[in-house]
Amino acid sequence: MYLIRIVSLLSALFFQVTAQAAEQPNVLWFVVDDMSANFSCYGEQTIQTPALDKLASEGVRFTRAYVTAPVCSTCRSALITGMFQTTIGAHHHRSGRGEMKIHLPEGVSPVPELFQRAGYYTCIGSGLTDLDFTGRPFGSGNGKKKSGKPGARLGKTDYNFEWDPKMYDSHDWAGRGEKPFFMQVQLHGGKLREGGDAQREAFRKRVIEELGRATDPEKVTLPPYYPRDPVLLEDWALYLDSVRLTDLHVSRVIARLEKEDQLENTLIVFLTDHGISHARGKQFLFDEGTHVPFVLRGPGVAKGLVRTDLIQQIDAAPISLAAAGIAIPSGMQARDVLSKDYQPRNAVYGARDRCDETVDQIRSVRTDKFLYVRNFFPLRPLLQPCAYKDGKAIVQTLRTLHSEGKLPSISEELLFSPGRAKEELYEYAGDRYQVTNLAADPQFKAQLELHRKDLDQWMRDTQDKGPESEAMYDSDMAEYLKKDSPVVVKNIAIMKQWAKEGK
Repeated sequence: MYLIRIVSLLSALFFQVTAQAAEQPNVLWFVVDDMSANFSCYGEQTIQTPALDKLASEGVRFTRAYVTAPVCSTCRSALITGMFQTTIGAHHHRSGRGEMKIHLPEGVSPVPELFQRAGYYTCIGSGLTDLDFTGRPFGSGNGKKKSGKPGARLGKTDYNFEWDPKMYDSHDWAGRGEKPFFMQVQLHGGKLREGGDAQREAFRKRVIEELGRATDPEKVTLPPYYPRDPVLLEDWALYLDSVRLTDLHVSRVIARLEKEDQLENTLIVFLTDHGISHARGKQFLFDEGTHVPFVLRGPGVAKGLVRTDLIQQIDAAPISLAAAGIAIPSGMQARDVLSKDYQPRNAVYGARDRCDETVDQIRSVRTDKFLYVRNFFPLRPLLQPCAYKDGKAIVQTLRTLHSEGKLPSISEELLFSPGRAKEELYEYAGDRYQVTNLAADPQFKAQLELHRKDLDQWMRDTQDKGPESEAMYDSDMAEYLKKDSPVVVKNIAIMKQWAKEGK
């Protein structure tokens, strides 16, 4: 009788554990390159994005989500750990790629490792079995940029620290067996429109082929500091078309989940890694570079809810862990904004540091009404020499118009002043594009001092690692110099000269 009771208890325990495992949700992240919140559910009127609109109507849409870093590798390093990149030393873009390496602090693990330890099948790819991260068939050559060989199926990582590739089981969840999966769907996003004239024309033809028409450049709305030049208008139209193609890819992944009867048991997180790649967008801490879409849908997520509180994109990490019943590391700086005891933030923070060969240091704090930005290199222009940015037709056009004296005053002031204010303060709710700096206005002295103190405290509390050593810079620049780019060589020399001059 006693033995029968033990067997019964063990059987009950087995079925309870099995039931719990079956109830564990899948977690799927859409992580999109170079894209702001230019979706119709976020108020974009030039285009329609039905897939994300539907996702938002069936879940929660956050209207004030911001990245902690406005460039790919630093932002992704923060996202995948739930930590500020300035805390873990991963805040310089494409750093740790040379002889000198970056290792995560003790107790900090990438999110896929945490899922894997909890029995999840971890994967990173396009989310589709036949199309790659650009939305084109595998093997068509689109994988070259990511892996060095066509048809590569693993998705973009771009982490600045050393990590074990084994933390990903596969490029897709198809081989998971009975395990729940954690999937990162990596999409090319705003990068789809990049390249020379021939590539952009090919992209436009693809848009017409897949979506029926391309966006009319004359109908786009540009920030006020960009002139309505044909090059800039066409680029913004192609960017909006990249949003439309991204939305189409999202619809295909969701259709696959539905077909496999996994949609209702999958927490979906849609976000981007920073804002649009443009002169004052990507790499900078204004809304254009840091404000991103953030949408959740899945088990336990309210339907049709719009939240206006401040959140950070890195919050995807603890939200996802909590949904899966995995303990959130005690030192993780991101927050589970869905927890019952969550207290909305009073502020969110951002940091920009070296981007490629271009040295900079900018920090920001954003509260309910104000954005405070501190420039640590105020003697340098906003658009410092940078091979990546200067290789873009839009930036080349802006520089040409500047040299010819054809830019409006607002463009000259915000884009081409020889230096920057040490401090900037914007009442961003009424100043959507952060045009009017209030830092020198006596009426806002109290707010300036409050935000200055807040930023200082955050930098201390999070142990901001600040500038990198010259040895670390040289280590990473050795990798850049392998590209045999005269522009990069010239820019590195300029950075070193400016540093000697205290500029």
